[in-house]
Parts: sequence; structure tokens; C-alpha cells
Amino acid sequence: MRMTEETATVVAELVRLGLVGSGVTPRLTPLTGGVASDIWKVETPERCFCVKRALAKLRVAADWRAPVERNAYEVAWFETAGRIVPDAVPRLLGHAPRAGLFAMSYLDPAEYRLWKAELLAGRAKPDDAAAVGDRLVRIHADTADDSGVARRFDSDAIFHAIRLEPYLEATARAHPDVAGALMELSRATARTRRCLVHGDVSPKNIQIGPKGPVFLDAECAWFGDPAFDLAFCLNHLLLKALAVPAARQALSDSFTALATTYLGGVTWEPSAAMEARTARLLPGLFLARVDGKSPVEYLTDEADKSRVRRTARALLRRPATRLADILETWHAELKA
Repeated sequence: MRMTEETATVVAELVRLGLVGSGVTPRLTPLTGGVASDIWKVETPERCFCVKRALAKLRVAADWRAPVERNAYEVAWFETAGRIVPDAVPRLLGHAPRAGLFAMSYLDPAEYRLWKAELLAGRAKPDDAAAVGDRLVRIHADTADDSGVARRFDSDAIFHAIRLEPYLEATARAHPDVAGALMELSRATARTRRCLVHGDVSPKNIQIGPKGPVFLDAECAWFGDPAFDLAFCLNHLLLKALAVPAARQALSDSFTALATTYLGGVTWEPSAAMEARTARLLPGLFLARVDGKSPVEYLTDEADKSRVRRTARALLRRPATRLADILETWHAELKA
């Protein structure tokens, strides 16, 4: 791409970090898929890597802004999670906190399959989902009730700005009759502080590599409620059943595999309590992906959106305590 003032600033930071030689003009290729950051593939004669820079205003239709210092928490999440499950994160190469950017290894699509693309292509594999659940719960369990991690990830304001407000609270404004339930979910999530939370465990941020799933985009990192991560990921497996009808059984099996594997690794509280909190939160996130500030792009049919609304609102009024009950309720709606 042609060098602009913006990319010239990025290159200058990469030179300062020692990732690009002085006088070298690297090739920067914008990578797509995210709404919260600029991401480039950087190529020089010596190496190929990625650089990511947080945006103050996210690329969505709604006015959604978030502090750019979240970039530093993403780096910290990669460092912390990488010590627990080394193969679950990309390798960090450099960090320029004042510029709000960092560099990491480039994961070649020939070796790393984007989980979202796999699911939308109808290739839902329960083993992939179970591996995601296993790595996620290991990170949560290792950081549970760790005061040092809690101090490092004291990012309540950022998590509220980029997760609780645009998802639960914005959706509450769109649905006044269940606003009370949605606002209580936001408050309950905010006050639950147990583990290191990724905050965006979505299939678009998970690549399935030769050594298992790799988590990306941890800029929502926060020391808080692990139920948010579990519910956030399971939510996508429910939603994709509308987009890929032929894969509904495989998506259902993947939902069960992820939930079962994850709950089997819960050590910091009774597994049933963790499941109940996740089951209460899930319908709020389900509704948010239709009527919050970040609706999923693959649901465009109004009849499909109505099915999500109908199911989510019913579960918000009469909360479930078991994830299997949510799956059964969704199956009944899909068969109706």
C-alpha cells in the first residue's frame, strides 16, 4: 500500500522497536475483520509480522468509543495467558504503549484456520469447540482470585465502555420491557471479580492451528466474571444455527462440547454456580447481537432476528440455570 502520514508514523515506531531497519520501507497490508483497531501485515526482506493499533472510535454504525489504552491490557493478557497455555496466543514482538500499538507474530492462514470461517462454511467440529473450552478454563483457573493479576487488570472503565454498555445497556434501551433484567446483568457482571477475562472470545478471534486454538483480540481484557467469556463464545454457536441451517446439529454438539469441557475444569467455585451465571447472561448477549451496538453481520433476515428476540426475551423473563435448557429452548424455536 502507498505510505501515508498514518502508516509512516507506524513504521517509525517499528524502527524504534528494532523490528524494521532504518531506511527500510516495509510493505504494509491492511487486514480486515475487526472494528476496534487498525491491523496491518508487515513484510520486510527479513521478516513478516502483524502490527495492531487501537481506534478511539470503533467502525460500527452506532457512536461507540473506547479508551485506546486498552491496547496495553491486550498485551498484558497475551503475556499472562501465554505463561499458562503458551500455544494459545501469538508471540509478542514489541510494544509501543504511547503510540497505542504492538507487534506480534503473523499466523499464516494456510496453517491457521479462522474458526468463524469454518463455522460459517458448515465445518463445525465439536473437538475444536472442546479445545477452546479447555484452553479458556485453564486460563481462568490459573488466574482465579489472584490479587496480582487483579491489580494488573484493573480495567473496569474500559470493560464497561467496550462491553457492558454497548451490549447489555444499549440493548436495554432498545427493549424497555426487559431493561431491568439487562441492566441487572450488567451490574452483576461488573461486580463479579474472579478471573482474568479475555472479553471477546468470539470465533472471529480464534484461529485453529496445528497445536490447537489461538486467541486473538484481547483488548477487552479485565479481571472479572469468567461467565462473560463462556457466554460470549457459546452465543455465537447459537446464532450461527440461523446462518448455517445444514450445520445445526454439529453446532449444537459444539455448544455442548465447549460447555461440558469448560465446566469440567472449573475449580474456583462450584461448577453449577458458574453455569447458572452463564445461563443468565447468555440471553442478554444473544439479544445484543441483534439490537445492541455490534449486531452480527450475517443475520439480515428480519424473521431470523425475530426468532432471536423471541427466545432471548422469554429467557430474560424466566432465566434458566442450565446451559442445556437454553439449547433446548433454542432448538424448539428453530423447529417451530
